[in-house]
Amino acid sequence: MIPTLKDVQLAVKRIGPYVHNTPVLTSSTVNQLLQATVFFKCENFQRMGAFKIRGATNAILQLADDERARGVITHSSGNFAAALALAARSLDTKAYIVMPSDAPQVKREAVAGYGAQIIECAPTLDSRESTTQLHQKKTGATFVHPSNDINIILGNSTAVWELAKEVDSLDVVIAPVGGGGLLAGTALATNHLHYYIETIGAEPFGADDAYLSLKTGKIQPSINPKTIADGLKTQLGDKNFPIIQKFVSKIIRVEESEIVDSMKFIWERMKIVIEPSSAVAIAAMFRNSSEFKKRKIGVIISGGNVDLSNLPF
Repeated sequence: MIPTLKDVQLAVKRIGPYVHNTPVLTSSTVNQLLQATVFFKCENFQRMGAFKIRGATNAILQLADDERARGVITHSSGNFAAALALAARSLDTKAYIVMPSDAPQVKREAVAGYGAQIIECAPTLDSRESTTQLHQKKTGATFVHPSNDINIILGNSTAVWELAKEVDSLDVVIAPVGGGGLLAGTALATNHLHYYIETIGAEPFGADDAYLSLKTGKIQPSINPKTIADGLKTQLGDKNFPIIQKFVSKIIRVEESEIVDSMKFIWERMKIVIEPSSAVAIAAMFRNSSEFKKRKIGVIISGGNVDLSNLPF
């Protein structure tokens, strides 16, 4: 069942006290290059540096008191691990994060710094899932999926809700797609706000399972994805795919070189730090620039968590 306008509005109200209403930035250079007007919703300035705190906060706030007392658990090596850890700390509950042994040290330190208990597993999906199930039984914690969860999707929808409330008459919104939680939330909110706003996804050629899923009409597995945009290596789920199918007009795929170029461009011209996953949405806009001419474009900058010792430029 697809969430309603009221569901989105309740999520906006629910998480408001716990997240930042992030800034919307513009760039005259970008506008001139595209011959369009672009508004960047900067979730790189969000708490823990990414949009994922929105969904994590909404999911925990929807738990019953006894569930919250037992804590939450997830498996993640990236932004959602930090998001759930910080949301749990803010809402006075425990977080257990299953992380693969090869997870970047900088991300492990962030999760630990937010007070979560890290449980190590082998760097395979089977190990992540089995370890999570084992510790879920031990602790009684509630499993929270990083993207395939209606409460996560609704929390994520609040970013574009804020953008559309601040910027009148958007024509199109572009968001990156990995697990599908952000794109589904974006499409849901734009449709409920103004059905005429087009929602477009952006994805690397090396991890284009969402593009193939939309084309074939059924979820395609993400097999051995290869991309610098590590946040987009996961696949769609049965909760977010129907929303994407219904409300997303298309997904634009981009090359790795375009991701790197876009990331560097935004760092240099706008003086803000964005991660490769965010750069995918910008690369898509530049790749298909002719279709965006003279339009008002919203772009979700999904996050800014970068390993500064391992930059691609």
